[in-house]
Amino acid sequence: MVVIDVTAADEATATLAAAELGRLWRSSGPSAPWQTPGQPGVSVRAYLDLRHRPLASTEEVHPLPRSRRKDRAHGK
Repeated sequence: MVVIDVTAADEATATLAAAELGRLWRSSGPSAPWQTPGQPGVSVRAYLDLRHRPLASTEEVHPLPRSRRKDRAHGK
């Protein structure tokens, strides 16, 4: 099991990058995005299980709607 934090210029790019990693290994999928004060960009986190290939799926991964996201501080 590994934890990957992806930081990109915008939420869509960070979410897409984390989702693409989920195509290679089983993944939690992208977390709710967060911004670190004083740092550029938006980050998302994903948990990957490198021992297993992902389950076959035709679903695309999309970020949660803003109304369902929780404000999160980095590392919490």
